[in-house]
Amino acid sequence: MTTGYGENRVRRTATALSAVLIAASGLTACGSDKDSSTDAKKSAPPTAASSAPAAPATTQKPVAEAEARAGIPPKPDAAAQAAYVRALNAISPTIVNGKEDRAVSRGRDTCGTLHSFPKDHAKVVDTTRQRFSGAEQFNTAQAEKILTAVQTHLCPKN
Repeated sequence: MTTGYGENRVRRTATALSAVLIAASGLTACGSDKDSSTDAKKSAPPTAASSAPAAPATTQKPVAEAEARAGIPPKPDAAAQAAYVRALNAISPTIVNGKEDRAVSRGRDTCGTLHSFPKDHAKVVDTTRQRFSGAEQFNTAQAEKILTAVQTHLCPKN
């Protein structure tokens, strides 16, 4: 029996990656009508530091921009992550279960759900319940608490 959740997550991931690839290809295809040879004469020659490949930054920027448009915040700093993990552990130690990165990823995805369904609290709570349930199935009251922890520590603007 499948819940469809995994299929939806795969579909969302594939859609986000497609959007990033399309955006990245659009950026590389963009050109300028200006003659670049005059600009090159005005600027200083590249230094070793400026000629270093910038692939990781350019690859990460479109992903971060796509996530921001979807309401997914950047990864929290160490202090915010620690506070978030403490809040989840106070609800149930099985939520994090030693897998902090997974808990943060699920929380960030929940921020995206909040962004996508701002007027459907019941849907957001049910999605949160499903997203965080694993070995332990959480009830609606626990999902509300998880949602509060997510909003407080990961996406207070949502």
